[in-house]
Amino acid sequence: MRNPFRYFKTSPEIIRLAVMMYIRFPLSLRNVEDLLHERGIDITHETVRFWWNRFGPLFVKSIRRRRVRNTNYSNWTWHLDEVFVKINGELHYLWRAVDHEGEVLEAFVTKRRDRKAALRFFRKAMKRYGRPEQVVTDKLSSYKAAMRDLGNVSRQQTGRWLNNRAENSHQPLRRREKIMTRFRSMRSLQKFAAVQSSVHNHFNLERHFYRREEFKENRSAALAEWRQLAA
Repeated sequence: MRNPFRYFKTSPEIIRLAVMMYIRFPLSLRNVEDLLHERGIDITHETVRFWWNRFGPLFVKSIRRRRVRNTNYSNWTWHLDEVFVKINGELHYLWRAVDHEGEVLEAFVTKRRDRKAALRFFRKAMKRYGRPEQVVTDKLSSYKAAMRDLGNVSRQQTGRWLNNRAENSHQPLRRREKIMTRFRSMRSLQKFAAVQSSVHNHFNLERHFYRREEFKENRSAALAEWRQLAA
């Protein structure tokens, strides 16, 4: 693999730090610029924008490759949900698949939420992760129609509170949507949702399951792995 940083004067460590700060935390481009300036790094917010557009998908590809190879996800139960997103005043839909541990498996943007859109979303997720044993959805009829086409109707479950796992996974994007004053195109939303989901998975340490010492070790391991991406 060629070095993706070979034409950049800035060190890869600074680029990884800027991309991580912008994607992981609810910060604007100018917030990242100011925080880096306090650390003695003088760049503009447009540089941060260029870096995350250039290297964000590259880092995500490396994270996904490792997770799929190490099977750091579950096919036991998938939680599926869609959320309304406005792009230039028009309603679009962001579909999201989450496993029972909160791992975001797939994020997909469509103009409609009919059977065809649900079927495309299902097939995209299953192509990468395989077929789940159980699928939890809301009562949207598009899910049932898509499951019927796939022959998975018997694996579908619906309930009032069963799908809270997927609904809660939308919250980080909602916070970012306010900071970014909404998205400008389907392509930019799809790109950011995919990148943010993978970065969230990478740093999702589930601190409530571990003691403080174990959490600190896991956090250090996640940061060390991040610093080696695309190395």
